[in-house]
Amino acid sequence: MKKMVSLLLVLVMTMLLAACGSTTSPTAADKGGKKKVGIAMPTKSSSRWIADGDNIVKQLQAKGYEVDLQYGEDNVENQVAQIENMITKGANVLVVASIDGEALSDVLQKAKDSHIPVIAYDRLIKKTPNVDYYATFDNFKVGVLQGQYIEEKLGLKEGKGPFNIEIFGGSPDDNNAYMFFDGAMSILKPYIDSGKLVVKSGQMDMKVCATLRWDGATAQTRMDNLLSKNYTSDKVDAVLSPYDGISIGVISSLKAVGYGSGSRPMPVITGQDAEIPSIKSIIKGEQSMTVFKDTRDLAKVTVAMVEAVLNGKTAETNDNKTYNNGVKVVPSYLLPPVAVDKTNYKKVLVDSGYYTEDKLQ
Repeated sequence: MKKMVSLLLVLVMTMLLAACGSTTSPTAADKGGKKKVGIAMPTKSSSRWIADGDNIVKQLQAKGYEVDLQYGEDNVENQVAQIENMITKGANVLVVASIDGEALSDVLQKAKDSHIPVIAYDRLIKKTPNVDYYATFDNFKVGVLQGQYIEEKLGLKEGKGPFNIEIFGGSPDDNNAYMFFDGAMSILKPYIDSGKLVVKSGQMDMKVCATLRWDGATAQTRMDNLLSKNYTSDKVDAVLSPYDGISIGVISSLKAVGYGSGSRPMPVITGQDAEIPSIKSIIKGEQSMTVFKDTRDLAKVTVAMVEAVLNGKTAETNDNKTYNNGVKVVPSYLLPPVAVDKTNYKKVLVDSGYYTEDKLQ
């Protein structure tokens, strides 16, 4: 009898403990742990991407998130491995600035299988349904600003010309490169068609104008070839460059054959990202302009998207039509770019606190 009573007491205690307990393991949030954000950036070779990473980390940490920031150094396999590691380590959301926009389908399927939302950062991730949002700038407008600057400085609207121009594109594995190119050509192509702008090399297609990985040395080599084959007696009046690193390569090539001195002024040269070497070049009168994209604002938009998806809410977007990645239209938030040259760099970059004056000396 005593044994039966003891057994009944044990059974009752077991049932009570089960009722008070949980049948599932508590999440990090249940334990009071921080939610994890995995951030995959393309490279540290551009100061722009370092600023992007720093700005996002600073803002996320200020809100109490744990952050894992990794740079792929323009190696696709590295970036895929880094993202896989973030998934394995339990990231709650991924923010990805892709090296190759078409190379992440498999690893993002793993994220989907682990119920991890994905935000594409500045570069559209293509050929996958497993991207939830896209935070970027108005990339077509970037190209428009570059084209308009050339149009204005050469006086094309006033009927001046003809002028010689050479065209550079960005990396062919980056969707943004095509947006920049199309935006610029929407302004410049009518003048090419009318003969007011002349591309002496004949290279006007993105396939031949592209610069893999946005590499300045690659751009310099191409500019060397363009000059030696097409400009032994003629001069270049303008160079459409989509990015500051490419612009610096182009300028090095031009200076090597005497541009920027005496009777051979530098052509109008565009750029993008307002990197310090290019701002210094603009101040010196070499590069003409750049397009500034305030990464602090892009970080704010991205952090707002992170918070929305982690709380099961719909993130704020302002463009749900433009960015089709080949599988779906990705809901996007576009920020406005700003043209910067010698006349306004202090107001836009220094007065806003993006750079201090001493960094530009």
